Amino acid sequence: MHESIAILDFGSQYTQVIARRIRECNVYSRIYHHSTPASVLRKDKVCGIILSGGPASVFSPKAPIPDKKIFSLGVPVLGICYGLQLIAHQLGGKVEKSGQREYGHGNLRVQPHGKLLAGLPRNLRVWNSHGDKVIQLPKGFSSTAATDNSENAAIEDPKRNIFGLQFHPEVSHSEQGILILENFIKGICGCRGDWSMANFLTESIERIREEVGDSRVILGLSGGVDSSVAAALLHQAIGDRLVCVFVDNGLLRLHEKEGVINLFKRNFKMDLRVVSASGLFLNKLKGVSDPERKRKQIGYTFVKVFEDFIQKHGKADYLAQGTLYPDVIESVAIDGNPAAVIKSHHNVGGLPKRMKLKVLEPLRELFKDEVRMLGAELGLPKEVLWRQPFPGPGLAVRILGEVNRRNLRVLRQADAILQEEMVASDWYYKVWQSFAVFLPVRTVGVMGDQRTYENVIALRIVESVDAMTADWVRLPYEILQKVSTRVINEVQGVNRVVLDISSKPPSTIEWE
Repeated sequence: MHESIAILDFGSQYTQVIARRIRECNVYSRIYHHSTPASVLRKDKVCGIILSGGPASVFSPKAPIPDKKIFSLGVPVLGICYGLQLIAHQLGGKVEKSGQREYGHGNLRVQPHGKLLAGLPRNLRVWNSHGDKVIQLPKGFSSTAATDNSENAAIEDPKRNIFGLQFHPEVSHSEQGILILENFIKGICGCRGDWSMANFLTESIERIREEVGDSRVILGLSGGVDSSVAAALLHQAIGDRLVCVFVDNGLLRLHEKEGVINLFKRNFKMDLRVVSASGLFLNKLKGVSDPERKRKQIGYTFVKVFEDFIQKHGKADYLAQGTLYPDVIESVAIDGNPAAVIKSHHNVGGLPKRMKLKVLEPLRELFKDEVRMLGAELGLPKEVLWRQPFPGPGLAVRILGEVNRRNLRVLRQADAILQEEMVASDWYYKVWQSFAVFLPVRTVGVMGDQRTYENVIALRIVESVDAMTADWVRLPYEILQKVSTRVINEVQGVNRVVLDISSKPPSTIEWE
């Protein structure tokens, strides 16, 4: 049995990021519902407990609260953001609404006597996201760090091993955040670090075989990192009882279908079927401009395509998908937790009962970087593992407004030029994602002394580790200039190119 840290989820968008950071320390982490009884955590022999952040306020009548007995289990407890406020609120301190909310970067002043922040510089840049603050500490606690807005940005009771942080150490924007978590996990909880991706691979294969038995599995294969790793994992677990289905939905990038077919013929010995359904998808999207409706229409249509495939090609018991945790956390709350829904994902939320298929999502609790690590364990080639993410709904969510053949043509050509220049300049593998977005905005231009009135293409180029946070890439001007010039000169229907310089949060990576 692995050493493990329990994370009680109070609805933070970053809950799984905490889990990811713990795994980076080679310690197994598991997310529990915020109301999980202390007796369950004792039975699971957890080494420590982390209370996540969340969108609620401790003053709300519906505020999620933990079993107070967790503080008496004898294992260390760390509260992050809302978790810190809960600790203060439940143990006799005082929390109040702050006169000045803190969102984004802040400056942390570290006191030298703290156990959790031991070994850190006296000043750090950290990431905040809160509107309440602790103004009076519970008995036994002391403050170990402060920000301009809060004297109690880090607190601890070293005798009971209870700690709290007002900021988010788990996000990449917080300096030394991984060291803070490592101080808690290894220095305070005493974990040695006995978990690895090799362990995950072995255990996943065992779980898949146990769940699937002798059943047949159909996998929706896109050729991207997620579905390719899922395919390789399932194939290793169940062999030729896996059937991969590639759906040409008319929303693919330039030459996408041909590239995927060639790639899988070259690298894999799997049963791959291709279904042409572009007309069906585009018909369902006709007149639809709202992003949520787009995603749902695409999801419904994928279900219809797989229903038809099963009727024509034989019975299956499972439909496998390459769903990752960022898809899940933006769409639904894990185990009913109160996480805010950011956007729907076409492959999250289950299947209609009429299909009589069980959903199999072997990557559901992993981030993209972890999926790449798993793919490396499985022996997948670099061209698969380091391919940039592409959304399940395809170009439909990169066309703002109605999706039609003309707009798809424009976007495909513009995006292909961007990808060509990213590869040629050796920047493709240096960034997390680079893509073009079609804007339903027309601007006046001049070409060959003639007035033009055409559409705008936006370029989105970001760096990230896990897609939960991201920042825009400072791409060299000469590359941006070359992309802009080529797009305007070569793509009929475009006379202006702009650059998206927003980070996540507050923006998302995809525009829809």
